[in-house]
Amino acid sequence: MDSILTPDLGDDALPPAGVTNDLKLLFKKLTECRRSVPKRCKERLVEEAFKILKERVQLLSLEKSHLLSLVRLLVTMQMEAVNTSSLCRKLDQMIQLIGEVSSDIAFEEVQRCINAVIHSDQITSIKNLQYVSMFLECSSLGQRVLKQDCHHLLSKVSELFLSSREEDELRNEALCYQAVKVCLQIFQSLPEEVSPMVFGPETTNSVMASILGFLLDVIIGWSANKDTRLLAGTAVAMLINTAPEDDLGRTAAWCVLQFSRPEPWRMTVGGLQVLCRCRVKDGLEKLALIRGLLTACRKDILAHGLYPSRTCLLLDMFPVVSAVCDDSLDNLYYAFQVFSLWLKCLKVCLPSVWKLSSAPLLGPDSGLQCPVIDIIWNNAESPIEGITESVRSALCLFLEIYESDCQHHGVIGRPLYWELLHRVTKLPWETKAKYMFLYALLPYLGAAVVLKHYSEFPDHLLKCLSTNQLSPWASEVYVSLIQDQRREMCKKQSAPSSELELAGQWSQCWRETLLEALTSDVKLLQTNTVSHLLPETLQTFPSAFMVLLDGLDNTSQRDLRAWTCIMSTQRIICEDSSWISEGSYVYKTLQNALTSLDDGVRLAALNMLCCGSKSKERPSALELSAMRNFIPLNLNSEAPAFRQQLYASVKKFLCRVRDTCLATVLRGNSRTALAQEDENILCQGVEFVDWLVELAFVYLNPGSNYQRKKTILLLLSAVLETCTDTWSPDKKKGQPPANISALITWARSRGIWDFFSKSKQLALLSCMEDMTDELSEMFLYSPRAQEAQIGALMMKVLLQKSVDLSQPWLNSRVSRDANITSLCQYLLQVMEQQYLTAKTDMLGASQKAPMHGAVTALQRCLLEVRGVLQKEMDAGTFRKTLGLIENITALILGVLYGEQDTESKEVPPSYCEMGKAITSMIGQQAGSDEEEFILLSEEHSLVLTCCWVSLKEMGTFLGSLVERLSNPAQSVHHPLTAGDLRKVSKVFKDIILKCRHWGAVEGCCRGFTKFCSALLVSADPEVQDIPVQLLKEGLKLLQSPRATSVTRRAAGLPMLFLCVLSAAESSRRTSLLSLSVGTLLEVANSPLPDSWDQTVDLPQVCAVHSLNTLVRGSGLGVAILKYCPEMAILALTLLSSPCWAVRNAALQLYSSLCTRMLGHSPGGDHNSTQCGMCPLAFFTHYPSLLPFLLNELKNAAADVHFSSKRRRLCVHPSLYPVLILLAKLQPGLQTETRELSEAVTPLLQLSSSPVYAVRVMASKALVALMPCSKYLDFLLKLVEELPSSREEPFSHNHLHGQLLQIRAIITHVLLSDKAALNSLHRFVEVLESRLWLVTRGQQCDMIRGMYLELVRLVRTSCSKGFLHQLCALLNSELHILPHCLQIGSDSFFQAVVAFLCEDPCLISTIWQKFSSWRASLKLSLLKWATEGRGSSMTSFQHPLGKTLQVNLKEVLQNEDAEVKGVYLKALVSVMAGGFDGLVLEEAAIQECAELLLSSLEVSHGESMYCSQALCAASLLLSRSLDYKLLPRWCSILETVMVPEAVETLRMACADSLCLAGVPLVHKDQKDAHKLELSIRLINVGLCLLQDQSEQVRVKAAIFVSKVWNSTPAASTAAHKQKSSPSAHVNQSVLLLLGLLLEGYWDHPGTLEVLLHHLPESHVSSHLQKDKEAIFSGLYERDNANIYAEPLAIAECLLPCLLQLALKYHQSSMLAQRLDLWVNSNLTQVLENLADCKNFVSGLQSLHSSWMSFLSDPLLHSNLCGLFTRAIFLNQLLTVSTESQTLYDGTTLSKDLLDVYRWFHGNGCFLPQIFADAVLSLLRKSNTQVVQDGLS
Repeated sequence: MDSILTPDLGDDALPPAGVTNDLKLLFKKLTECRRSVPKRCKERLVEEAFKILKERVQLLSLEKSHLLSLVRLLVTMQMEAVNTSSLCRKLDQMIQLIGEVSSDIAFEEVQRCINAVIHSDQITSIKNLQYVSMFLECSSLGQRVLKQDCHHLLSKVSELFLSSREEDELRNEALCYQAVKVCLQIFQSLPEEVSPMVFGPETTNSVMASILGFLLDVIIGWSANKDTRLLAGTAVAMLINTAPEDDLGRTAAWCVLQFSRPEPWRMTVGGLQVLCRCRVKDGLEKLALIRGLLTACRKDILAHGLYPSRTCLLLDMFPVVSAVCDDSLDNLYYAFQVFSLWLKCLKVCLPSVWKLSSAPLLGPDSGLQCPVIDIIWNNAESPIEGITESVRSALCLFLEIYESDCQHHGVIGRPLYWELLHRVTKLPWETKAKYMFLYALLPYLGAAVVLKHYSEFPDHLLKCLSTNQLSPWASEVYVSLIQDQRREMCKKQSAPSSELELAGQWSQCWRETLLEALTSDVKLLQTNTVSHLLPETLQTFPSAFMVLLDGLDNTSQRDLRAWTCIMSTQRIICEDSSWISEGSYVYKTLQNALTSLDDGVRLAALNMLCCGSKSKERPSALELSAMRNFIPLNLNSEAPAFRQQLYASVKKFLCRVRDTCLATVLRGNSRTALAQEDENILCQGVEFVDWLVELAFVYLNPGSNYQRKKTILLLLSAVLETCTDTWSPDKKKGQPPANISALITWARSRGIWDFFSKSKQLALLSCMEDMTDELSEMFLYSPRAQEAQIGALMMKVLLQKSVDLSQPWLNSRVSRDANITSLCQYLLQVMEQQYLTAKTDMLGASQKAPMHGAVTALQRCLLEVRGVLQKEMDAGTFRKTLGLIENITALILGVLYGEQDTESKEVPPSYCEMGKAITSMIGQQAGSDEEEFILLSEEHSLVLTCCWVSLKEMGTFLGSLVERLSNPAQSVHHPLTAGDLRKVSKVFKDIILKCRHWGAVEGCCRGFTKFCSALLVSADPEVQDIPVQLLKEGLKLLQSPRATSVTRRAAGLPMLFLCVLSAAESSRRTSLLSLSVGTLLEVANSPLPDSWDQTVDLPQVCAVHSLNTLVRGSGLGVAILKYCPEMAILALTLLSSPCWAVRNAALQLYSSLCTRMLGHSPGGDHNSTQCGMCPLAFFTHYPSLLPFLLNELKNAAADVHFSSKRRRLCVHPSLYPVLILLAKLQPGLQTETRELSEAVTPLLQLSSSPVYAVRVMASKALVALMPCSKYLDFLLKLVEELPSSREEPFSHNHLHGQLLQIRAIITHVLLSDKAALNSLHRFVEVLESRLWLVTRGQQCDMIRGMYLELVRLVRTSCSKGFLHQLCALLNSELHILPHCLQIGSDSFFQAVVAFLCEDPCLISTIWQKFSSWRASLKLSLLKWATEGRGSSMTSFQHPLGKTLQVNLKEVLQNEDAEVKGVYLKALVSVMAGGFDGLVLEEAAIQECAELLLSSLEVSHGESMYCSQALCAASLLLSRSLDYKLLPRWCSILETVMVPEAVETLRMACADSLCLAGVPLVHKDQKDAHKLELSIRLINVGLCLLQDQSEQVRVKAAIFVSKVWNSTPAASTAAHKQKSSPSAHVNQSVLLLLGLLLEGYWDHPGTLEVLLHHLPESHVSSHLQKDKEAIFSGLYERDNANIYAEPLAIAECLLPCLLQLALKYHQSSMLAQRLDLWVNSNLTQVLENLADCKNFVSGLQSLHSSWMSFLSDPLLHSNLCGLFTRAIFLNQLLTVSTESQTLYDGTTLSKDLLDVYRWFHGNGCFLPQIFADAVLSLLRKSNTQVVQDGLS
């Protein structure tokens, strides 16, 4: 730059002035590019520089020297950006632009740079290879230069390969990868130069032979890096591409295909011959070569016929491709990628392939169709991520090829489509492959055909939408179906149909399905329908919008949510900005939705409000008003999903506001002034944003609950992300516009949008200004981990905000070292002081100076603040830090061991030993004798927490520090030496292996994984070897004798293995995993010693636990799957071990293996226990597992048969786990294999097992392994095998097992196909003939119950005579008393009761005899009534209610507690479920209610019974005409509504309000006693609306809605909508307060209720407290109700109190009560307010104590109580003539306003309503007040 722009240019003239300015601008952009870090930022700057160079710089006017300097700069930048190809290409464009002016200069400069690289002795370095790669790939001039020096370059690469072979053990994988990449680029970019060296007349070119040999060595296992091997395969294929003739290329490619010959074999490519010896037989060598040929080979080489055979390479490849897909799972992703590539090549090459044969390529006899389909089918349910999507793509490709092949050969009918469709429709709905094949078949068969053959799809669609993993697949099928339906509809009509007609035809098939989904109670079903189905439906059939709305009743919550979802989707699609107007039906319905009790309804309504057709759609005044009303009432939701969606919707709305306002400002900038309308738009928008920020800071106080603060922080982040100038090049989207500053300037000029004011910063962190350091240091010394994290964060913020810390500040804190000049050095000093303290007094240190706070702070400051690491971390500082961490680690481990010499220890102490060591240390330091405690003391907890948290933080810090220092991008002044890294590794090893505490081990392992990852990618072989040696040492340690331990959990050793292997996997060092798993399997399989001890950590146990850790760890990904079958066999084998610890470890391993191999179950709301894989797919992926499992089943079945003969129980420990695995497989097997069919026989035999659980699980496994086509045959066979009479010999176990198998099969059949009953007539006939199985002739009640359950499943198909006979038989059973208790009798009689109660003719008779039944039958009847299932329940509800009422008194007096509890539950369930009849006389009601209330008053029974009794009493009293018991009932409610009561009682209290409280709460009550009851019930409702339990609050909100809808107010103009949906909790508080004021304002209890819910106002006592924090314990006690919020309730109560004060003159009694309150509270209020004023005046500047006050929730609570009372008092002083003389109201108002402003300006934000109320009072008194932005 200087050579062009400075005057010292020698003889060269300066460029013209204009050109100089343009060059300065160009250089500025290039300089910024070099300094920038983010890639996107660099690319943008280079793009701008290119534009300047092309359009503004006059290159012809520049001298050659200037052009040379410019080219030199651009080439230098290219070489700096070698890893960013897009940037290099753009720079190359600039060089080419200069080359057009002077080609010689550009070429010579590039040539000079390349020569300096390739003619250097250091070309073998990675950097130089990267330069060559860049010039080959991104530089046109570079290719020209390298074309001339191609031979030299290849010889240099050959030398590199030769030297690498000599250093086999110390090979550099990164260097190897880069060298292979250069070879590939040479073959690709310079084929004309390479071809003569390979296919020329020369027999063998030694250079190319060496290169080819090395590439083949890499492919067949010399390199352990998978990416390198795959790249080498592509390079070999690219070398073949250089063949000058197609035949030569085909011959070479054919030779490559023969690599599977017995080794060693000779590979011939052109004139090159290489001898190959396979190093690793893992299948990757085949995959790499085939992938390379398919990726890089020319199609004319692949597709043309080979002489003399009539075939081609592409078709000859398929057997190899198929074999690759059947190989191990760790390469399956790449294998299927190869399969997809083969299909793509086949599709492209079809014309050439067709020339080879006249027969169809994919015909049924071609030998290609079936294998291809099998590959697709077997991988459709693969557990490996990404495979399923590739399978669908491959399937679509295959069907395209098949269609083209059929068209070419004139095949009619397309039989494959119909075969696949038939096969797919028989699959269970849970199978993902079902929808994958349907989607692919739809374009060829059409929607009508698919729906005709698969009529169950609408029903299955709903099930899939409620299952996460199936929802996208089924949705795609639906979308494809309706799009095809529309095309078919349009084709059928001769004239164009209207959209309404098309929507009508659509509705016949889909309307009910969509409405059922949209109105479902299943959240996942609703969400997925709205996300996946609704938008596509409304886009495909626009008029479906009206069709869907016509089917909704918006008075129900379900339909209201559906309405909002449909409306919001339609709004987005139709881009209608005028969708809402005040008073319209849409507006009123939206208001109901926004205040709905259901979270989903409110969120859908909010989304409807916030979404827009485009981001610049201006929010209307109605929308802004609705948002102001909605947001404050929805800030305390407990659901994280609600908070996240609220954040997303508000952010969307803020973007609309911002973009609208910004567009308005920018329009105004182009004119002289804004129009009035534009001014109004701007004011509305920016004021809304400012209102939201102020609201957020009001609620961001310690008194708010967690939910509200979490939501507030999300909303604040939404504001800061959208409305601040925070553009960052690291983010691709979601950023504010680049010109947002114009809007910010406009808003700030109006005195708003001050988001970063001093008061707001104080509110956010309470320590951002002035004395921040003192408070942050205080937190650093806290033993509580969370507070220490806060202190560390404060230190980080302090460092970010302070460029330099003053030396006096540092000197005031450091007494020993005057050279400390930075915060990081100070933190190191703190760590050292804390270490010295702990060394002498560990107990004191754990209380007052734990080390984890300083470690965490140092980590945050060094690693999270930009530039600090480079500035602070020199070699001396690193070694000092490491030495300190070593000392601290040794000290802590010494504490845990009980002795400081831990170097010789190899086994961690047990928890018992650690506990004893800590207890002993505490006793020594505290000077007390050791005592045995069952529970840990506070001191013990402090020491233990200090130890494990410190170890965890040090491990995390060290790992992150080494990772950053090892990163080449970090410009650190010194490299880490191998010696330093060995010391670090020893620290990690000590922590992980010598501390058994899981928190310390797990936390430390995060850092250890980073440490290993950094070392394994190092270029230094010595450094690379450190993690490998750690792994080997760990494996050696595992095999050594272990010390005594009672935990047997292998401590941290498995985690050490997992960390090293996860890091190795990320760096492609796969050999370490193979070594480790092999060693662990060998150790686990080794026999136990002759004299093993249960208290010793056996190597076998440790090995199995280590394998379990590897299986569960996510870091190994799919790499571990190839070892899963072998581990599963090991686990099942070890279940027979005599050692309990081995069996326990094996069971844990087996459980983890099942989860890993089977993948996730479909889940959703179906509670499916099956996974998503069918048996065929599972055993295709794990073929070695099937023979072992079959052998286990056969042995177990043989032993069952043997034991039944010998009457001996043979236990097979592995049998039940095997059955669990098989039962988890997805039923629906289509094709039966010999191996799978062999499993059916032993499963049938296991029906005779004497173990009940085995019989049950065997029946489930049978369903999974049996082909679908054989279900009905097996059902008939099994039922015919049932004994026809008791005279036939049979085994009870075998008979019960058969019935279980029949039940399992028929249940699955009926679930899959509802019409299957039509095919079961013969089955039902045979089943009816086995009626004796339910008679008393069958003595086993379990068998009788199972037979009855089978009949119930097919009841609708049974004959009437059989059912009559069966019911008579069962009815007689009820009257027979059992002689003795039998297994299964209770469940049998419950089944009998349920069966008989489904008969409308018998149910009445049974219940009429209720009092005569025995207790067990009564319980069965009551449970049936409580569950309320079946149509008979609905028809019998009225007589059942009467029966329960008639027997109530007798039950309460005579029955035991269990029967009474169930009876009361049934009574409430039936009568509250719609029964409105009352058969009891008033006296009986009162008597029963008296019994219930008496039992509640003396608290007899458990809480569950009391809750049922309370609900039953409420139900009776709601039907009573006598009110004398209601006061007692109300007193009980007041007793159980308190937070200290158990939740079941509080829930019953809310239920009771709904049952009996609604008719009592009327504003037109005349009776004084009833009025008092109403007010008391309102008070109970207000308490429950603030309850900690969400269920209690929701039930209380339902009570409020019922009351509100039943009052006359519900019919006024403001509440015209009849039976409006229930309002949500916060809205219900306002409604209940409004009802209290409207109906009971003059009652004495109203004022008492309002004041009762106000927080206390004792501010004085809090201001006088000593706020010095004393950390004496680890935990703080929570309040009884952590959900209650004093500030929020005070904000609701203040308007009510002010309204009550305004009614002062309307009632003399009210006036008297208010005056009395003023006289009683005036002095206290004024004293507290005076203390506030004195406190404020005494703190002219912020003090550290003020920070403590800011974080005190009680202070905030009392301030709200004080302000509310003071404002209420002020209002009364204004309206009351009697109270006006007591104090001047204007003075009180001014004092309140002054205190409010001071608190507001210093970080204590109080609700705006306080200021508004005070300002209103001042205005009424005509007092002039400066507003200060508070109004």
